[in-house]
Amino acid sequence: MTAASDYVELIEKRSAGCPVILTCEHASERLPEPFRFPEGDAWLVGTHWAYDLGAADLTRELAGALGAGAILSRFSRLLIDPNRSPTAPDLFRKIADGRPVALNEQIGDDERELRFSMSNAYHAAIDHALFTDSAKLILSIHSFTPVYEGTPRAVELGVLFDEETELAESLQGAFVAAGFAALLNEPYSGKFGLMYAVDRHAKQHGRRALELEVRQDLACDPTVRARIIGVLCRAFSSL
Repeated sequence: MTAASDYVELIEKRSAGCPVILTCEHASERLPEPFRFPEGDAWLVGTHWAYDLGAADLTRELAGALGAGAILSRFSRLLIDPNRSPTAPDLFRKIADGRPVALNEQIGDDERELRFSMSNAYHAAIDHALFTDSAKLILSIHSFTPVYEGTPRAVELGVLFDEETELAESLQGAFVAAGFAALLNEPYSGKFGLMYAVDRHAKQHGRRALELEVRQDLACDPTVRARIIGVLCRAFSSL
């Protein structure tokens, strides 16, 4: 069963023994009322600057396969990034591809408070889910661009971690065995605050934490998503 509020989508856990709960911080490019993309930001619609393409589909499909609970955002990361600390310099992104983000050029106190209420609602939903879900692992699902600053990325999957070295290595090995070009802490590292959301909640609730990064062309391909889900289901069966 799926439920949605203005800022959060919740998928209820169906399998009592599922050892994983899922989060997706950049699931949507939606701008809740009263926000609109300024004309100068029209080029951002549908891009990775607004959300993680394919990540929501992968999260929903994986939740269905595992019977896992899941929490997904329903607001664009351009409004506020729930995978950044409240003091992060890119919490409200000012520049994208060297161009100013008009949406964030001037943010008044009331608007800032409204944006924080979105992120706070998302994190509160994760906290609430963890009070009732005994899952051992929180897995955050994201996607990344196939080309970065003009250079194609050969990596297909990244398993991000901070403290869970053994678990991350095991999952990376499972992906490699399945034919994926999978690396640890690539294209970003979980050791530098870039898996803020899942790490924050894992520490608060005494759980384990990993983040999965999937290249966007693969995350948007249903056939590849099915392969990824197969690997994850097998890997988590013995968690």
